[in-house]
Amino acid sequence: MAAASPPILPTTVPTATPSPAPTALSSDDAAAAASNPAAARAFFARIFDSAKRALSGARPWSELADRSALTRPESLSEATSRLRKNLAYFRVNYAAVAALCLAAALLAHPFSLAALLALLAAWCFLYLLRPADAQPIAAFGRTFSDKEVLGGLIASSAFVVFLTSVGSLIFSALALGAAVVCAHGAFRVPEDLFLDEPDQAAGAANPLLSFIAGATGGRV
Repeated sequence: MAAASPPILPTTVPTATPSPAPTALSSDDAAAAASNPAAARAFFARIFDSAKRALSGARPWSELADRSALTRPESLSEATSRLRKNLAYFRVNYAAVAALCLAAALLAHPFSLAALLALLAAWCFLYLLRPADAQPIAAFGRTFSDKEVLGGLIASSAFVVFLTSVGSLIFSALALGAAVVCAHGAFRVPEDLFLDEPDQAAGAANPLLSFIAGATGGRV
């Protein structure tokens, strides 16, 4: 008599649960990525508006280039008096001349220009344009606080400006611009120039600092 076969037990085939699709960005990262373009546009819009406001105070360039008003000063005191009056009157024009000298020097040295652009990009994306609620920067297996990032940017800027050829190029270009400004201010006769805004001379004595403060919204 044949042996009875063992009963067949019911079996269930486990259904494969779909694994969640990996996301490239978390919600915080997506929000930060979405806000960065807007912050960049706002930042560069502030720069453009600040430059436009600064240049709006420039005197007519025809007055600056008037060759008939250039005479040799008779003494050092007269040259100093002319320079002081011309600096108060042509301050925006002189700042533009110094900036033009700096731009020409940087365009003639592409390596220095690239180094400064890289430094500016680091300042923008690591500090100036970072949202207030952004996650701390993590690199080399550790997390850096905002103060550490700011300290690193300041140290990098000091290294690039003072310990490389970039700094000597900047100082040389600014010295050339200052020499051109001083020469023009000493030889330009200011008798036909009138400061119709005496209070503005004290408030806008340093247009460069005003431009930086307006462009960065007072953050630096």
